[in-house]
Amino acid sequence: MYYGDASHFGLVPNVPYAWQSKDDPVLLPSIRGKSTSVFGLMNTLGDLVYDFFDKTINSEMLIVFFDRFAQTIVKKTVVVLDNSSLHTSKKFKEKIKEWKELDLLIYFIPPYSPELNKIEILWRFVKYKWLKFDAYASFENLKASLKDVLDHFGKKCIINF
Repeated sequence: MYYGDASHFGLVPNVPYAWQSKDDPVLLPSIRGKSTSVFGLMNTLGDLVYDFFDKTINSEMLIVFFDRFAQTIVKKTVVVLDNSSLHTSKKFKEKIKEWKELDLLIYFIPPYSPELNKIEILWRFVKYKWLKFDAYASFENLKASLKDVLDHFGKKCIINF
């Protein structure tokens, strides 16, 4: 079983909290502008399939991603998705029957229940725990740091489910 979703990453850091002394403030510059999105499929065994998108992800892009993924599976595989418009578009829904014939089954979680999609935990860990502050120095650095973190998911970057 895989859990799928997209997440957006920009040069504005995600800082949940920070301690600083009164006389020595911690400054973290942020630059608005360039950003990237990642769509990923993750299982709880530490496997992650993902791709970067430097523009807004649309249904056609997602269909290409799922077509490629469907060609790699060797046994019946369920993908859990939320009800975002990407996953519920007419074009995407038309492909579900075709993927089912390839043993790729799509399961939609109930609306307004993101806690049921475990990949949300991955995105939270990436943004608030694993990406270091220097990742936000430039767009190139952000993508390289993000790729490094995602490539090490299940090895160096571990979530105990």
